[in-house]
Amino acid sequence: MSQMPQLSACPSCEEPLESGDRFCGACGYDLSAVPPRPDDSPTLTMNGAGAGQAAPPAGWPGAGGADPGGSGALPAVHPPADPPGTNAGSAPLPPQGTDSGGFPVPPQGTDSGSFPTPPPGTDMSGSPLPPPGTDMSGSPLPPAPAHPATGVRFDRRPEPEEYPLQAPDPRVAADLAAQPDPATVCVACRAGRVDHDGYCENCGHAQPRERDHMEQESGPVAAVSDRGLRHHRNEDAFGIGRTALPDGSCALVAIVCDGVSSATRPDDASLAASRAASESLLTALPLGTHPQQAMHDAIVAASNAVNALAQEPATAREHQPHQNAPACTLVGAVVTPDLLVVGWVGDSRVYWVPVDRGAPAARLTEDDSWAAQMVAAGLMNEAEAYADERAHAITGWLGADAYELEPHTASFKPDRPGAVVVCTDGLWNYAEAAEEMAGVLPPDAALRPLHGARVLVGHALDGGGHDNVTVAVLPFPAPPQGAGSA
Repeated sequence: MSQMPQLSACPSCEEPLESGDRFCGACGYDLSAVPPRPDDSPTLTMNGAGAGQAAPPAGWPGAGGADPGGSGALPAVHPPADPPGTNAGSAPLPPQGTDSGGFPVPPQGTDSGSFPTPPPGTDMSGSPLPPPGTDMSGSPLPPAPAHPATGVRFDRRPEPEEYPLQAPDPRVAADLAAQPDPATVCVACRAGRVDHDGYCENCGHAQPRERDHMEQESGPVAAVSDRGLRHHRNEDAFGIGRTALPDGSCALVAIVCDGVSSATRPDDASLAASRAASESLLTALPLGTHPQQAMHDAIVAASNAVNALAQEPATAREHQPHQNAPACTLVGAVVTPDLLVVGWVGDSRVYWVPVDRGAPAARLTEDDSWAAQMVAAGLMNEAEAYADERAHAITGWLGADAYELEPHTASFKPDRPGAVVVCTDGLWNYAEAAEEMAGVLPPDAALRPLHGARVLVGHALDGGGHDNVTVAVLPFPAPPQGAGSA
């Protein structure tokens, strides 16, 4: 009788087994059903001989190599018959009744340990085996598992295929519904989808920010702002609008601000200043406040708005020891039917360009800068001062760390129609003299202010675009209420 394979654990439930067990004591698995380990088969070499088979003796045919006929093929090997009483290796066979080691073979009916084989239906001690389907005590066994033995337990509670989802928070759902659709096409590859992080999922190109390029038109006044070609963000801002004076005539307003790059949050400073100043003007002018006084008050309001940024937590998080508080420059213009008022702090400028290009153009502001101070003191001429590397160091700005707020205002009464250009140094660096600005501005800028502003910004970008570029164009005199640009 062949022995059962010796198992250390049940193939069905992994319950530890003891020697001689025929059934699992935990699940009742029939251990005799486990197939015996297959006999080992010799590994054959590529020529069909066993891995351990010795090569034929040198004296046998074929041991010498090539066919004598010169065909190159080995002749068939026919080993001679084994001598009587020897095996294939010419070794003597063991005597009859003994095994290969010379030990006596046990009589038939006994196992290798000289124990008699038990009769069928009994165990090794002669006791009758329990009926099939029962355990050692005679109790019925649980049904065998339907799954094959894989070492995985099947007595765990089944898990559902789908789990119920918690109802979404209506507040979160409302926020998600309010978000814009992120499925925007990339401006670079024209194929990728732009996600909420502002980068293309296809080519990785960063998409333009909202402030990278801005255009706005409000009746006969227009403004354009661009990030330029060198800066990573646009730190300029503008505010434009028109309103009615108490006598019913029209007033045009333009404010342009340039963030100080060495300060903290310069983009927020310019935005806060432009909004505060333009709102102040559009509120004061309809009440009858003189345009020049309204401009002064608007600059003070812008200064207060920028100062307030220094108290915000966001500024404290971004502030570095070598940086200043949020700061920016400001320049603005108010145009009425018979008056042109300008105001500024810093080095942004206002130019007057008449429609009749035979008449001279003029710059209406004076920079708060190192170069302007050198020229005013007579220490350098304008060409020498602006050629110095310190030329653009500003001496006046809006911010909590400004030395002293000194709003500059001036009023003019031009005797002919023309266009007013309000701009940052990102433009006038490429058209510094009034005559140069007049040469770049289109002749119909007073009638098409948005087109004129685009042309000026394009001129700065074509020149290198080293800085942010912002420009507003207003016609003078202000057209009647309700009129717009062509």
